[in-house]
Amino acid sequence: MKQTAATRRLGEQLREKLGYILLFEVSDPRLDLVTLTGVEVSVDRAYARVFVSCEADRYGEVLEALESARGRIRSLLARSLDWRQVPELDFRIDRSTDAAETIARALENVPETMAVPKDEEGYPIQESDQEA
Repeated sequence: MKQTAATRRLGEQLREKLGYILLFEVSDPRLDLVTLTGVEVSVDRAYARVFVSCEADRYGEVLEALESARGRIRSLLARSLDWRQVPELDFRIDRSTDAAETIARALENVPETMAVPKDEEGYPIQESDQEA
């Protein structure tokens, strides 16, 4: 979705409302430890992509719980938003944390011989600096 400054603000507002609803209004144990990482709202406010993050082994059950609670969530949103229409919610898994964990694990396995020498401030030492 194309995002403008206005739709980003609307997405942030919607993310806050959804976070409150998921935390206090929807009582599904499958939604414990779920984080809303972002919301993209269409320009006409008819659709919203809701990105959630959770443990990798729980993706299926979290999406299933969100899909089953979609109607209740939208009705609670209708009460708390002052928008003319409540957007259709499209829940998606945010896999960026998986990529970050993969990179972190790969960096942990880099051999010491490939490590770049650094000075006392943490900056890489150039080869010409080493010779001097």
